[in-house]
Amino acid sequence: MTAANAARRLEGPSKDRPAPALVEAGFAWEIADAPLLHHGLNLADMAHVLDLRHRKVIPERAAAGLLGVLLETHRTRPEDFPYDAAYGEPYNSRERHFVERIGDDAGWLHAGRPRREAARVALRIVLRRLTAELGVAAGEFAATTSRTAARNREVFMPDQTYLQQAQPSTFGHYLLGFVPPALRDGERLMSALGQINTSPGGAGCVNGSRLLDDRRVIADLLGFDDVITHTRDAMWQTDTFVDVLATSVSLLSNQSKLAEDLEIWSSQEFDYVDLAGPYTRASVLMPQKRNPYALSIVRGGGGVLIGRLTGFLAVVKSPSARSDNLIFAYGEIPKALEFATRITVLMDGVVDTLTVNEERMWQRLQEGYTQATDLAEFVMMRCEVDYRAAYLIVGEVVRHASQRGVRGVDITPVDLDLAASSVIGRPLGLDAEEVSAVLDPRSIVATRTALGGAAPAAVAEMTETYLAKAEALSSRARDELQKYAAAEARLLAEAEEVAAAGGAS
Repeated sequence: MTAANAARRLEGPSKDRPAPALVEAGFAWEIADAPLLHHGLNLADMAHVLDLRHRKVIPERAAAGLLGVLLETHRTRPEDFPYDAAYGEPYNSRERHFVERIGDDAGWLHAGRPRREAARVALRIVLRRLTAELGVAAGEFAATTSRTAARNREVFMPDQTYLQQAQPSTFGHYLLGFVPPALRDGERLMSALGQINTSPGGAGCVNGSRLLDDRRVIADLLGFDDVITHTRDAMWQTDTFVDVLATSVSLLSNQSKLAEDLEIWSSQEFDYVDLAGPYTRASVLMPQKRNPYALSIVRGGGGVLIGRLTGFLAVVKSPSARSDNLIFAYGEIPKALEFATRITVLMDGVVDTLTVNEERMWQRLQEGYTQATDLAEFVMMRCEVDYRAAYLIVGEVVRHASQRGVRGVDITPVDLDLAASSVIGRPLGLDAEEVSAVLDPRSIVATRTALGGAAPAAVAEMTETYLAKAEALSSRARDELQKYAAAEARLLAEAEEVAAAGGAS
């Protein structure tokens, strides 16, 4: 490197205007996300001014003037504020506007804080609300699903694996299986929220500022629970955002599985469930069709969030302390969480209003051979044969019954004797009433009384437990939202007081 080139690198900011291509591809990208950060930026700036005033770094007159224009900006809708990519990123647009309004006093915003710190603080203010709102939605989805499962705990159906009939169960037991994952994701969201609601304020770029010796002041002003200890970590961490994005993907993936099942089961071929009219869409060409449109949105929404998580992971896989880690996150992460909440609320409505075709489920249960496992276990215990032999006997019975069009509930001791003679060389000699009782799907389900089983009483017990957890999850998330709102209200009130006192003087 020549001495001239080295000197140019140390000249400070370029006096040239940004290249149009940089404006269009770079600044415009960040400006597009400015409305999402507008609220958080206003609060972050007010807290910074109050912190500087608390330390007597900023003159009282300048503090009052800055807070006055910041309050005015706070009351301005984001779309009405003069964000303009021609002047740089959102921070630059804001600074230009503040200078136009109050002159050089706007420059005090730079004291002890780089512009990226303001955006980091703003992002967390936005994300804590969105994460808590998603936590509320996750809890409500889990609660609604629990209630719907409880109503259907005695609606018998053939449960499935690989879309093949497996064992007798109930729709309530099936549906309840989607609640524990939602609750676990809700807990993960609350854990991530604890990380998100920590303050990077006062971290500077990498090593803080001599002006701000106590970083807890700004954290308290903004309602953060704690301070991110290491200043470099405070400014450049990304794992917290990966965590909350991944959890939102998991939450929607669980709903997507349910949506895919319900889409199949709402077809004429299955006719197990019907979606309420408001969650469907008619074909404009085929008068007979009513499509489960809401389920397509849920399934597609899960895919969209997988894409956003993957994109973010690709961006943050870079050396440390790079702005591009989070430039592309300011819009993507808030949009992803907001979208996840909308999808979760949609799926909550689907589950709450769907109609279950109990007769059709019972018909398909009677037509099939879901009793095979219980029959094999009964043969093993009653006839003192090993399970493999019992399995082969029942398999032979099912094969011949299906070929003759005989339903599982109509299998007889004679059928079992013929199969047993072929497999183990002797008949079983079972009683007809015993065999009939073993083949009854209702009786089979009634035996599943162990923890987590499909017996109606077991399902009722689980739904009570899950419902209590779901309601507690939503309540905790709502409490967090109220806490943030209260902290922000206190901050605004203090800013109003200082601005009004400065104006009066």
